[in-house]
Order: sequence, then C-alpha cells, then structure tokens
Amino acid sequence: MVGILPILGMRYFFTLIVVLSGIGAAPATAGVVPEEKARAERLAASPFDDPSFFPLGVWLQQPRDAGRYQAAGFNLYVGLWQGPKDWQLEALKKAGMLAITAQNALGLEHPDRDVIVGWMHQDEPDNAQPREPRWLTKWFGHGPPISPEQVAAIYHQMISNDPTRPVLLGLGQGVAWDGWHGRGSRSNHPEDYLDYVRAGDLVAFDIYPVGHPHPDVAGRLEYIARGISRLAGWSRHGQRVWNTIAASGVHTDRIKPTPSQVRSQVWMSLIHGSRGIIYFVHLFGGPKLVEAALFENPEMLQAVTRLNRQIHALAPILNSPSLSDVVEVESASPDQVATMVKRHDGVTYVFAVAMQSQSVEVKFRLKERGARCAQVIDENRWIDLDGREFSDRFGSYAVHLYKLE
Repeated sequence: MVGILPILGMRYFFTLIVVLSGIGAAPATAGVVPEEKARAERLAASPFDDPSFFPLGVWLQQPRDAGRYQAAGFNLYVGLWQGPKDWQLEALKKAGMLAITAQNALGLEHPDRDVIVGWMHQDEPDNAQPREPRWLTKWFGHGPPISPEQVAAIYHQMISNDPTRPVLLGLGQGVAWDGWHGRGSRSNHPEDYLDYVRAGDLVAFDIYPVGHPHPDVAGRLEYIARGISRLAGWSRHGQRVWNTIAASGVHTDRIKPTPSQVRSQVWMSLIHGSRGIIYFVHLFGGPKLVEAALFENPEMLQAVTRLNRQIHALAPILNSPSLSDVVEVESASPDQVATMVKRHDGVTYVFAVAMQSQSVEVKFRLKERGARCAQVIDENRWIDLDGREFSDRFGSYAVHLYKLE
C-alpha cells in the first residue's frame, strides 16, 4: 500500500502467504472472468451492499488498537500481519471490528470467521517484485511484476475455497501514473490493468501525492481522481472501486499531508466514484518504524475522526445512485471543480471538490426548480438561490457539500 520499492518485500510476503497456503495452485486456465452474477452475490452477502454502511478501513494495523480505531470512525481492518491468527480474530471480534485478510485454513474454519468480510489478494502484484534469494535483488534489481494470469489463478482458487466472500485486489500507483518506475519492466504499460482488474471483486489502488518524490506527481492531489476514473473504466465486470489515502508522511515526517489535504483527497475519491476508503497510517522515516502514526498526530486524528463520522452520517446518500444532467457547473475554465449529485428521501445533494490548487469562483445552475437555498453541510452557512443558480468560492482543493432546500 505504499508503492515504494524498498518495502516491496512486505508485499511479496503476502504473495508467499497466499501461495504457500496452497491457494495459489489453480491451473493457469482458471483466468476466466467469473460470472457477474456470482460476484454480485458475494458482494450482496457482505456489509458492502448495506445502504447504511460505508467501508472506512485502516491498513495493516495491530488488532489490539481496534477499539481506538473504532472510536475514530473506522469499521474495517485491511490486512492482518502474518494472519489471520486466533488471537487477531478474537481481538477484532471483541472490539466489534470487521476485517479483510489473507485467506488461510484458519480463517476459513475459525469460530470467529464471521469477523472476516472479505479476502485479500497479494498486495500490489502489478509492481516489480523482489527476487529470491534476496541477494539476487541487490545485484540484479527487482524482477517483473506478478503476471495478470498468475493473479487471476490465485483469485479463482480463493473464490473456489470460499465463494461467499468478496476478494480485494490492491494495485499500485501505476493505476494513476504511467511513469511509475516501480513497475519495472512493465512501466508505461497501463494496458496490463485491463487484465489485472478481472481478478478481484473489490479493486483498489494507492498513490500518495503529498510529498511524492517525483515532480510530475508531487502535490498534485488530482492524481487521486485520475486513478479512480481509470480504474472504474477498466473495471467493467461488476467490481467496486476503492482506494487508499495516506494520513501520514509515509517515508518522512517532514513532508506529510495536512488535515485539509486528507479531507480533499477523501472527498475527491468519493466524488469520482470510490466506494471504500482505506487509510495508510504507517511512518517509515525517522529512527524507527511507527506503525500507528495517526495516534501520534492529535490534529490529524481529530480531523480523520470528524471526516469518518461525516461519511458515516452521509452513507445512505453516498450509497444511492448518482444523478446526471441535474446540475451544470460554470467556472473560469473546464474541469476546475468536480461534482457528484445524489437524491435521497426527496432531497438533492451536490458534493463538489476543486481539482486545482488555485482559488476559483464557481456557479452551480440547477436544471430543475424547487430549491430556495443551499445549506453548506458542516459549515454553518446557507446560500440563497437566484432562480436556479447559486455561486460559491473554492480555495485550494477545497470541498463543499450542499443540501438543496
């Protein structure tokens, strides 16, 4: 989930868990797209089809902290280190926390297996992989990515072992950025993703623009939206698109996202169609690894808690169908602001995010009459409509959520 070569070994470890568990032994001919009906049934049997539930996960954290994460508005653990194990599932069940984990025999048969609401593919198989033994990597560099055919074979064995739970496939930053050298021999080959996405029911990706080392990406939060749009376009087989957002500096505490940048990225994700958010909260820079860096940043913890609670409150609206041809957006240049329009219980909502760092004045023009004002959710202000129009100002990557009354 970090998309950086030095820790690809951690991702490769998950691949080994899957393969050595005996669930990667499916024949290569298993890479046939499963029926969308079966995928829909797996998703329908999960919490992810509950209109009142929106998945807000945290990546690879200790189960002993599950109560603290739940208090911060999280409802899902994604990944259990070297697990699932008995004590991990017991701790999560006690805290009322759900999990998506690697698939192993214990997880398939454990008395607390109801904690597991999905299975996790190996992480970022689209990235270059370490060679074994490791000294070969040191001298010859990383090998190629895991092929889409291999990923598909593992996926089909996983759903054969358990056809009732969806499988999460987490991909790397190559989804959003073709120039990502971490794909090794398959850099600048986005066509690979048409095949990768077939091997999951929930398909996710990560890219962390704040503090990114490459100038093409650094500080450009819109790469989040680009990745989601591309992934949604490639995923045409009934999958749900998720993504990962960094709430830490990842590799350095000197350049880390601000609470407003995290909020912008999360809402940019939702507005562009993400159906699940996973937070990455590790910090690898510094004298030691900080696994739960979110708890060491009170300002960020407070902001993420507030954001998570807002999403929970809006979950029935977010999970309702999006509407098109309801609102026109007018600004100085096209695509400066992205919008998502929902209607729930007869009320229309317009969720909007600026797609640039410059401030912009935006006019919203409704195609239907009826509303007299726009309540700006959680900002304690209202904007009167002039006929069918209202205007608002957006700062750098700003988010405004409107309830039309």
